[in-house]
Amino acid sequence: MKMSELFRLVMINLTQNKFKVILTSIGILVGTATIMMVIAIGTGGKLEVAEQFKNLNAGAIDISYDTEEESESSFGGGMFGGGNPSGGGMPSGGGMPSGEMPGGGERPDFASGMSGGFGADSRINQENVVLTESDREDLEVFVPGLSDSTISFSTKSDIEGGELDEATSYTIAGVKSNYNTVSNMTLSIGEFLTDENETSKEKVCVLGANVAKEIFGSTYDAYDGTVYIDGRPYTVSGVIEEMGTVSSGISPDDAIFIPYATGIKYITGDDVSPTITVIAEDVDNVDTVIENIEAILLDSYPNSEFTIEDAGSKMDAAMASNDTLTMLLIAMAVIVFIVGGIGIMNVLFVSVKERTNEIGILKALGCMQEDILKEFLLEASGISLIGAVFGVLIALGITPVIESFSVRVELSVAGAVISLIFGVLTGTIFGFYPAYKASKLIPVVALNQE
Repeated sequence: MKMSELFRLVMINLTQNKFKVILTSIGILVGTATIMMVIAIGTGGKLEVAEQFKNLNAGAIDISYDTEEESESSFGGGMFGGGNPSGGGMPSGGGMPSGEMPGGGERPDFASGMSGGFGADSRINQENVVLTESDREDLEVFVPGLSDSTISFSTKSDIEGGELDEATSYTIAGVKSNYNTVSNMTLSIGEFLTDENETSKEKVCVLGANVAKEIFGSTYDAYDGTVYIDGRPYTVSGVIEEMGTVSSGISPDDAIFIPYATGIKYITGDDVSPTITVIAEDVDNVDTVIENIEAILLDSYPNSEFTIEDAGSKMDAAMASNDTLTMLLIAMAVIVFIVGGIGIMNVLFVSVKERTNEIGILKALGCMQEDILKEFLLEASGISLIGAVFGVLIALGITPVIESFSVRVELSVAGAVISLIFGVLTGTIFGFYPAYKASKLIPVVALNQE
């Protein structure tokens, strides 16, 4: 039998049973839509993770101290996550008792030589540890393989000024002058905080992109404007370009940056739990750097445990979480496809039973087994194709609904094609056995079947 005749026969059978075809294709329809959405959501999730971490240095490492008793006034604010809120406590100096440094060599006795230093015994008795600039300097000196470091903290304060009708709470980040380079931040206007601002404890600030728009209406209007933090006027020296959410810590777009010393003097006092951020020169050497940092901190604070997080591990964890979600969605889609395929198989078995006489007539007229096999396989593929096409259209239709739940969806032509292929293959595979049974019918027996 010619292929054109086969196609005509298949079309006649499908069009004569429209309602049955529609019901049979529902399983494939749902499976195709699910596969397409899985690909789109998985791609969107990966792009979202990449955007969240695009501004982080891959070698960035955050070091913070988690206190047992939390305070509502301040929390650590490193580049991609901070320490827990901390109660007050006497700031600890960066002095360290003598001993071996991780890379070898003797470390001098800083207990009495460095400003603000404490001996090991006093540190053991401390209830709270407050990391200081001296600790940052010690890490730079004694931990090999670091290219840069900074210290920062963040807290919440009421802000007034600009177009605000009432005091509004914003994240205030106390940072050093090199924080923008460590965090890969770019200013859209003005300049970042300087060493002079820090030394003089000046009341100046740099606004995130979202903060500038919310308070002043635009980046241009925000520059050189004045905001009131806890009732004190701060001059806006610059505005940061929009970066997107970094992670669970400080989001540059939604923060106000002030000199570290200014924040300590006018906002938090000693009631602060800062975060030290260091940059490893070689991203492949991050684990070794972390081990050396732990050794230095253990030597300085024997009874204290610090939280040490690196950007690479956080990104890997986020990617792994996204991959897990994608796999769960894929598993659900596979189950739906299997159910849809079984539905097609059942319908074809019934169809073979109903059309036994037809099969006998076709064979009596000279149709070969392969012709009967092709006919039923084409019917199964046709049903699957109809379901797959409608599945793709439904996926396109429900995308805005899914995006309304703040889920990023990245539709693609490749995703649509893959979904169509999966749908047609599923119907064809599950339709093979009924088609094979139909092709094996004996003409005489088929013709005598009632």
